[in-house]
Amino acid sequence: MILQDWWFTTLLGMTGPIRPPLRDNIKADVLIVGAGAAGVAAAHRFVGSGKKVVLLDRNICGGSSTGKSAGFLTPDSELELSQLLRKYGTQGAKDLWGVSAKGVDIMVDNIKRHKLECDLQVQDCLFLGKGAGGWKDVQDEVNAREKIGYSSTVYKESEVPSVIGSNVYSGAIRYTGTYGVDPLLYAQGMKQVLLDGGIEIYESSEVISWEGHTVNTHLGSVTADKIIFCIDKPKPDLTKYYETVYHAQTFLSISEPLGDNDIAKLFPQGPLQCWDSDLVYTYFRLTGTKRLLVGGGDLMTTYAKNDTTMPRVMDKVIRGLKEKIPSIRNLGFTQYWQGRIDMTRDLIPTVLVDPEHPWTHFVLGCVGLPWATFCGDFAARNVLDDKELDNEKYYQYFSPNRKFMIPLWLEGILGKKIVFTVNNAWAKYRQKNAE
Repeated sequence: MILQDWWFTTLLGMTGPIRPPLRDNIKADVLIVGAGAAGVAAAHRFVGSGKKVVLLDRNICGGSSTGKSAGFLTPDSELELSQLLRKYGTQGAKDLWGVSAKGVDIMVDNIKRHKLECDLQVQDCLFLGKGAGGWKDVQDEVNAREKIGYSSTVYKESEVPSVIGSNVYSGAIRYTGTYGVDPLLYAQGMKQVLLDGGIEIYESSEVISWEGHTVNTHLGSVTADKIIFCIDKPKPDLTKYYETVYHAQTFLSISEPLGDNDIAKLFPQGPLQCWDSDLVYTYFRLTGTKRLLVGGGDLMTTYAKNDTTMPRVMDKVIRGLKEKIPSIRNLGFTQYWQGRIDMTRDLIPTVLVDPEHPWTHFVLGCVGLPWATFCGDFAARNVLDDKELDNEKYYQYFSPNRKFMIPLWLEGILGKKIVFTVNNAWAKYRQKNAE
C-alpha cells in the first residue's frame, strides 16, 4: 500500500482550479474561516442573502478533516442512539439525533439540487455486534430506537450472514436513510456552487492571527462585521477554546475494485455501510467504483500526540476484517492514509458566540460530516438572526461549559491526552443526565 489519501486521488482530472490565496486587505459583511463541511454549510446559508461573504481555508476546500473522512452520512457518529438516550434522556436524544439527521438531509439535498458528482451512494447502516457484549449493544440500540419511534431491522446471529458475508457476528441492527459520499469531491463541488452564488473563496490562506474584527493571513487580511470560525485543531494563540478540542487518529484504506460476484458474497442483499461494536471499531463500505473502503485504528495510536505514518495499524485492521469475512481474504488494498479527527471531551460539538467578541462564532470539535454540516448552518443562521432557531436549547447542548468527569484544570497535572481519553470513555459509556 502507498501512503496517499484516496479522495485526493479522485480529484485528478477535475477542471475546477485551486482558488488563489488572499493577497489583499479586504472588507466583508461575513468572514468564514475554514472550508470543510461546517464552513461550506455556513457559506451556503448566505447565498442570496445580499451580504458580502468571504471564505478562507488554509488548504483547499475540504482538504483537512473533511477530505480525510470515510464519507459516512449517518446520524451515528461515535455516539449510538442508545448512548444519547442514556446521557440526555428521551427528548435530548431525539434533539441530538435530529441534529445529525438534519446534517445528512442538508448534504443530500445539496448534492441532488446542485447535481454534484461526488459518488453519492444510498446505503443502509448496519451496526454489527461482536460476542455477548456486542449482542447486548445491538439490543440496546433496538430498544432505544423503539422508545424514540425510529424503525429498524434486527438480525440474530444466525441471520447476520444473510446481509454480510460473515458468520462471526453475534447480531446486527439495520436502518435506512443513510448514505456514502466522496467527501472531498462534495466540498470541491460545493466550492463551485458558492462561487456561482457570489461567495469569495481564497484557498491556501491560513489565518495566522486575529484581532477584533480583522483576521490576518500571510499575504492579506479580512475585516468583517461578523466572523465564523469553522476550524479544526485550533491553535492556542488564536482562541482560548482550543482547550475544549482534542483529536483522535484514525486510518483508512481503499481496495482494488471488486467483481460483481465478490460484492454479492460480501453484501448478499446489496451494499451497506457497516461498523462493529469494538471500542476502537472497524468500519467499511463500498464506493461507487466498487472498491471497499475500510477504516479503523488501535488504542495505542488513537490519542497519540504524533501521527503514525507507517501502514502497520491499517494492516492489522485489514487482517482482522479478512479473518471475519472469507470472501475478501485475497482482496488487495492499494492506498492508506491517516487523519486527525477533532472531537470534544464528550463527542458533542462545541458551538458558541464568543462572549468577549460577540460578533464572532465558533464551530469546533464536530465528529462526522453531518454534525459539522448542521453546526455550520446553525451558526450562519444565527448570524442572519433566524427567528425560527431554538437557540437556547442548542447552545446549551453545544456549550463549552458542559459537565465532565475530569475538569480541564487537571490537565496541567494529568496531561490533555489522559483527561480527554477518560472523559470520552465516561461520556460514551457511563455518563447519565436527568430526563
